[in-house]
Amino acid sequence: MVNNEQAVTTIFLLGFFLIYGGAHLYLFLGAKASLALGTRTGIFVALFMIIMVLAPIIVHMSERSGLQSLAHFFSWTGYLWMGLAFLLFCLSLLFDCYRILAHLGAYIFSFDPSPVIPPARHCFITLLSLAAALVLYGSSEALRIRTETITIRTAKIPAEIGRVRIVQISDLHLGLIVREKRLERILKEIRVAAPDILVSTGDLVDGETNNLSTLADLFREIDPSYGKFSVTGNHEFYAGLTQALAFTRKAGFTALRGERANVGGFMTVAGVDDPTGKIYRALEDAPEKELLVGCPGDCFTILLKHQPVVLKGSPALFDLQLSGHTHKGQIFPFTLLTRLAFAFNSGLYQLADGAMLYVSRGSGTWGPPMRLMAPPEITVIDLIHDGA
Repeated sequence: MVNNEQAVTTIFLLGFFLIYGGAHLYLFLGAKASLALGTRTGIFVALFMIIMVLAPIIVHMSERSGLQSLAHFFSWTGYLWMGLAFLLFCLSLLFDCYRILAHLGAYIFSFDPSPVIPPARHCFITLLSLAAALVLYGSSEALRIRTETITIRTAKIPAEIGRVRIVQISDLHLGLIVREKRLERILKEIRVAAPDILVSTGDLVDGETNNLSTLADLFREIDPSYGKFSVTGNHEFYAGLTQALAFTRKAGFTALRGERANVGGFMTVAGVDDPTGKIYRALEDAPEKELLVGCPGDCFTILLKHQPVVLKGSPALFDLQLSGHTHKGQIFPFTLLTRLAFAFNSGLYQLADGAMLYVSRGSGTWGPPMRLMAPPEITVIDLIHDGA
């Protein structure tokens, strides 16, 4: 198990640092050429970039060593820089493509391209300023939690009950950055919604979970009449499954790991582990379809599943699947990549056999504490009796 986990972690880290380091090399060469950096300034900028590339490792090691102040410092500076670097990389790449096309057009049509290409220095400063402005806006957007409301009419909700309100949260990533103040904003919206059931579709925690007891206490103040249910996401396994589950239970959630729960005699809530558990050999081996086959057909069946993947034949066995994981890309234009990676990226989808899938954009943030064109959300799902 250790060897398997270490191999996967090593491959992931190599891939991450090759891509992230390569992006920084591109930015460094662009800055050096555009700003005509001297030797000393170039060395300083290079060292700063190297430290920022290594910031995630510094954060991880600081947390494990109990150096919370150092971990907090590098998490904020490193992840804010990550957001800035990502946006500057995208803007610079876009401008370089424009510059190449301008030179190509000038070659083909025999004209001087200099009037349509701004000076490199002015352009780099403009792009850096634009990226910084987008980081400020994205940091503000990450704090503006939105409530998305869905109404589903079904005969499976008894007439005497009339309506059942479910609130879904997902991808909070509680840890060094998403702390008490941001959680209180989210919990305020949950209280306003007054749910009958609260569900978390994974990635409730992020990183080390040793200093989250106050956050668990805040969660315990939310006590819906039909309970709170959760499933694991990939970050529960990254953080350490035992500690993550301990936090989840302390927060008052019933963790469904290949299990189902009967709610009020008219609803079944089923939950499966995230596939990441296979890597850590900590997956509860309960096949999804076998789990769903045992659900009473006259009950409204909800499947909690972190990743928005729909197995062939499963929609015939549930009424509603709730998922997260994608963050809708979190920072545009990363949204374009998540659209390619996931057939169901965000929002409500109609599936076969009358089933539905809702994919949350997530309630918190991973990495950079910012969102751009993908605001955080809590989701209110009203199940209303329909005798038709």
